Amino acid sequence: MLKKEILRKKDDFTLIYKKGKSIGERYIVLFYRKNNLSYNRTAFLASKKVGNSVIRNRSRRLMRESYRFLKDDLKTGYDIIFIARASMVGRKFKDVDKSVKRAVSKAKLYKGARGDVR
Repeated sequence: MLKKEILRKKDDFTLIYKKGKSIGERYIVLFYRKNNLSYNRTAFLASKKVGNSVIRNRSRRLMRESYRFLKDDLKTGYDIIFIARASMVGRKFKDVDKSVKRAVSKAKLYKGARGDVR
């Protein structure tokens, strides 16, 4: 992921939380908002409610890896925040991947007519 594709500024996060839309899934919550850029900016979060640092880092890695496979199939010009839920603890990649795909599908962020979950 390129440096410009990562959300870092507090103002950006605040804007997405206040003006953006959210989708809740079993293992993640997805916040998104149009950003009028030619690329997507993303953030992967896990609060202390999820677990200790090892568990939080694993949760972020699972979400990031799932997004990496989806990246080319998504519309561009969005700010997207993936937030891990505590229910993600102990789950396999396959479960998290399915949850991420379902959330992206519900948000209608796939390119073209594609809206299915693989």
